[in-house]
Amino acid sequence: MANDRSRGGDDLMTAAAIAGAIGGLAGATLTGHRGTKTALAAAAAGAIGLGAAEVVARSRQRPGEIPALWQRIAMSGALSAPLGWAAGRLGAGPLPVGTAAGAIAGALGVRPQKVALGPVLGAAVGKAYASRHHGPAAASGTTGAGTRAASRATAASGAAAAATAVVSFRVLSALLFRDAQVSLVAERVKDLPFVVPLEARSRYVGTGYVRELAKVMGGAYTPDTPDVGIVAALDELAGPGFDPGEVHPRVREFYEHTSRFTLDIVPEWRLWVRPGYLLYRTFLARPLGQANVPMNQRDVQRGMRSRIDTIVPDQSDVVTVRGWIRSFADTDEPIYVGIYTTYRHDGRGYVSVGFPLPQASFTATLVPRARPGGGLVLTSQSDLDQPGHYLTYIDAETRDLTTLAVHGFAEKLDVYVRDGELRAEHAFSVFGLPFLVLHYRMTRKPGAASDE
Repeated sequence: MANDRSRGGDDLMTAAAIAGAIGGLAGATLTGHRGTKTALAAAAAGAIGLGAAEVVARSRQRPGEIPALWQRIAMSGALSAPLGWAAGRLGAGPLPVGTAAGAIAGALGVRPQKVALGPVLGAAVGKAYASRHHGPAAASGTTGAGTRAASRATAASGAAAAATAVVSFRVLSALLFRDAQVSLVAERVKDLPFVVPLEARSRYVGTGYVRELAKVMGGAYTPDTPDVGIVAALDELAGPGFDPGEVHPRVREFYEHTSRFTLDIVPEWRLWVRPGYLLYRTFLARPLGQANVPMNQRDVQRGMRSRIDTIVPDQSDVVTVRGWIRSFADTDEPIYVGIYTTYRHDGRGYVSVGFPLPQASFTATLVPRARPGGGLVLTSQSDLDQPGHYLTYIDAETRDLTTLAVHGFAEKLDVYVRDGELRAEHAFSVFGLPFLVLHYRMTRKPGAASDE
């Protein structure tokens, strides 16, 4: 208990110090054009103010809560000021800086309405700052001193435009969109049944993830394990609303012997999400080696390789890790790396899929539903307390889990047989708006065994 209190105190001081540094930098960038003394005074005020606010917010934070909204808004505004200042130093005026800051804030909000609101509000803020600072910048002259003064003024107005755009956006969003996008589920716990607590121990996940995991966990690693499935037995998912005995034999075979099948994938993206996904894929998914979904027909033509890597502990013959790895056939560039698990809770079976991230895991927990004709639907949309999407930070030393529930994001995987073909649709939506459907066709590999 004493160690927990000591660690909690250390964490609070570290958080306050980080907040103070951010506040100090924000104060300096917002007032640097007014002289060194003013900038130093503003930096001190920013450091003290934001550091003290962090202490107050965390001290009042209750178990199961994330830090107070007002502090998160203040922190985001302070973080954006130095970025706006840097853009201003590079010559960007308040209008593009404010627009970009609003667009980024909106994109991070995920909700389509927020994505649309961000750049509009940011442009309005940037335009106001551009009108306000146009006169001094133009009147500064062409001398060396005048040029430097104009540059400092542009940088400061960029910092102010960015900070104001982000703070205004977040305040307005809080007023317009009342339902929380994330909520704290648990903090520093050892186990959560609906979370797959397996993280990436480097910045890149990639197709070799299970091999590297086996080195840490120990046990026998088998790449591209033959005749294995993403679940050991569909019977593990039995419960109200789902009877495994009613599932079509080929659907059951796909789940229990996934490696017998090849997969063809055709993505169907909604137009409104394409620009954002292009940025996400370029700057996050590909460098991360995770969640790199095909975007167009050209990607589809590269083909897909599907395999399951497994880990079996020493002195056992039971598979404990099933890593379903999908990659582009031409280069083996990763598309998805998912760890598939099942568990039971209150008489129901669930599927939890963990997608490893650096020092974290994103888990989709899905409940099974029967589909007419012997199909199987796995969905996160349910009134039950287990299904959903969870982002978990994993402490590298203690293995403690801190988990956020990600609201608004939903998915449904529908596997069925039609006209003798095994097919699937994997649909994704955000706050009720569909944005992607992955259409699959699964074909048994030549020479593979059959349960039919």
